[in-house]
Amino acid sequence: QVQLVESGGGSVQPGGALRLSCEASGFAFRQFDMSWYRQAPGQNEREFVGYISKNGVTTTYADSVKGRFAISRDDDNHMLYLQMTNLKPEDTAVYWCKTRFGFSAIWGQGTQVTVSS
Repeated sequence: QVQLVESGGGSVQPGGALRLSCEASGFAFRQFDMSWYRQAPGQNEREFVGYISKNGVTTTYADSVKGRFAISRDDDNHMLYLQMTNLKPEDTAVYWCKTRFGFSAIWGQGTQVTVSS
């Protein structure tokens, strides 16, 4: 069974940091590109946050998080990470990890991040 399970969300003050994790199972994780998305309260669509290639060499980020967020992966343990620093209130959202099997997107259940003083 293909599964992605996010964890690590929570509440943090502006300027704080969190690390999100995504545990993958049921597929050959090291052979797949992975991404992070988020959806802020009141928004209708999920927003791209960042991407990491299957070999970990290439990463890309949304302009809104560039320089503050970093994606990494541990292929031996089937884990994807999103290190978030200098968090801002506008980073408040549900965060998902995602991969793609051909034309099908595979999502986790999401984890809530709240940035507030």
